[in-house]
Amino acid sequence: MGETTWMFCCASVLRWVFAVWKQRYFCILLLVCSLLLPVKTDSFCPSPCVCANDSGTVTCVGGDDNVLPSDIPEWATTVIVRGNNVSTLPAGFFSSNGTERELNTLSLSFNGIENIEAYAFVGLPRLHLLDLSHNRLVFISARAFHGLKELRSLCLNGSLTSSAVAQLSRALLTESLSNLHRLELSGNQLKTIPLARIDIFNLHALVLTNNSIETIGKENVSRLFAQKRLRVHLSLNPFRCNCELEGFYYWLKNSSQCPDAGRLLCAEPESRRGLLLERLRPEDVDCIKRWINNIREACRDQMEVYHYRYEQDSDPRLANVAV
Repeated sequence: MGETTWMFCCASVLRWVFAVWKQRYFCILLLVCSLLLPVKTDSFCPSPCVCANDSGTVTCVGGDDNVLPSDIPEWATTVIVRGNNVSTLPAGFFSSNGTERELNTLSLSFNGIENIEAYAFVGLPRLHLLDLSHNRLVFISARAFHGLKELRSLCLNGSLTSSAVAQLSRALLTESLSNLHRLELSGNQLKTIPLARIDIFNLHALVLTNNSIETIGKENVSRLFAQKRLRVHLSLNPFRCNCELEGFYYWLKNSSQCPDAGRLLCAEPESRRGLLLERLRPEDVDCIKRWINNIREACRDQMEVYHYRYEQDSDPRLANVAV
């Protein structure tokens, strides 16, 4: 009986020792594994980016890959990516596993982006500024900007090919951009304002400088005039200063909506090249007066011809001259 009790106690002690040993070494093994695994902490920064935790900024310039970095830290509020030769922004790229990011500024300029697919910016509901300038956009989905309900500034300077201009007009019709304050479209060889509607935005600034706009028709002038808070920047465009400019001319004269009005220059006709639009006279753009003057001059020329012929026919000295 005593021997049996002793053996039982020994077995219990051995089981306890083994359990303690296994637990200790398991914890040690777990600790080693945690040190070896690439855990993303607040100090994590993807290569070849530079991270500034205090300002929440991640800057990635000139990466070797032809893709955008997908492992941006969760704490980032500003992301700047340049020189990555990215051809396409795919759907849901910024929303891994359906999560939302805290980004309020995203700059993707100078990346050679050609295509923006539908829902490309889903997962960025708090984004305020999106800069896509100096890319070579060929395709913009009608739902490219879906989900950007807090977007205030959209920059597309020097990025639009001719095919992308018409697509942009459709993409901007989304209700997601109802809070858009500033739209920059400088340097895109635009010939007109590429907005089907202006009233659906909350636009304060529309930048159309350095394009190929020759005139702004009366319909567009009326739409601009209706948006009292809107300021339209139009310098460095080749304006054709003839009577087709009439509506635009009077809008410039009677409105303060064009901050750079004092720098708008005539490119045509040759006689007015380099002349400031604000120095044009009303008669220079008055189509009705110009038409009347043209008719009057044509009639005067015709009357002079008739008068000359009448004098020739009524001269008795020429009556018997054989023709």
